[in-house]
Amino acid sequence: MESNDVEDEEFGFSRNYFLAKELCGSGKKSARKLSEIGVVDEQELRDAYTKIESKHEKEIGDLVSSYRKSYSEWAFVLRCGFGLLMYGFGSKKALIEDFASTALTDYSVIVINGYLQSVNLKQVAVTLAELLWEQLKMHRKSTSESQPKSQQPFLTRSMDDLISFLDGPHLEDDECFVCVLVNNIDGPGLRDSETQQYLSRLAACSHIRMVASIDHVNAPLLWDKKMVHTQFNWYWYHVPTYAPYKVEGTFFPLILAHSGSAQSVKTASIVLQSLTPNAQSVFKVLAEHQIAHSEEEGMPFNNLYTICRERFLVSSQITLNAHLTEFKDHELVKTRRNADGEDCLYVPLTSEALQKLVQEITQ
Repeated sequence: MESNDVEDEEFGFSRNYFLAKELCGSGKKSARKLSEIGVVDEQELRDAYTKIESKHEKEIGDLVSSYRKSYSEWAFVLRCGFGLLMYGFGSKKALIEDFASTALTDYSVIVINGYLQSVNLKQVAVTLAELLWEQLKMHRKSTSESQPKSQQPFLTRSMDDLISFLDGPHLEDDECFVCVLVNNIDGPGLRDSETQQYLSRLAACSHIRMVASIDHVNAPLLWDKKMVHTQFNWYWYHVPTYAPYKVEGTFFPLILAHSGSAQSVKTASIVLQSLTPNAQSVFKVLAEHQIAHSEEEGMPFNNLYTICRERFLVSSQITLNAHLTEFKDHELVKTRRNADGEDCLYVPLTSEALQKLVQEITQ
């Protein structure tokens, strides 16, 4: 091809390019806004989502069944002092909970759901300490050893004291330990640096074993070298399940959908079901007061404590504070000041939604 032909061809490309840009620029810009898009109700969108037929059920079932053959290996790795980190596409919540209920029946297990918007890690550490304390008492009773001395209530101890107890040389061997299952250790409720530091310190305790799942592609950036290799001491397992993130996605708004009161009630109901019966009863007291006095700013703490104590739901203000902390962590309860400057507790739901929620937890 001669040089003149090449120049003509390049000129033709250039001319067509600028003509195309000119034609694009001559058109009128759209005046439509994203806010004008007609979005559907979130509950309606979720209902439609549940009707979508799943595919490859047999193949997925066979894949998950193949992981069950590794349960004994996973349990052995845990006993050797490693932490299990499950990664791969799909929700791993059902898998690791099935592993715990099948292969870890000899040990106490506590579940942390990192997909929640906030998690009370202090309460988690208190629960771990109480479970270990019970194990130690049972172990000494079965071996005819002297019973441990009475302990200061764990709820009043600092986080550092709790970690020291969980890491203490209570026994010559490590037969007594508590397993921690963390669904989505990279979730929004656990993603900050301070929380990850505390989780790594808990995982490094001699009487704690940790099983966790990750889903975010950048999750390993949460940890430094010491946390990965010394504290968490991860043993990585690639276990794609291809399962939908149904439970994990419940707490996040869907794209192009506005949340309705039905969805708010459903989310609050799921959270309440994970709490103790006493905690549910305390919440019901607050909710019923708000329904009966909708014109007020909320319920003063002292009034709530008096009623709960009369109904034998709490024994002290410390116990009530523990329940309230859990409510606030899950954004079930908030505080605001009334006209007299007094802090009051209230549930951030409409009266109609609150009545539906009370009916659900009463059933």
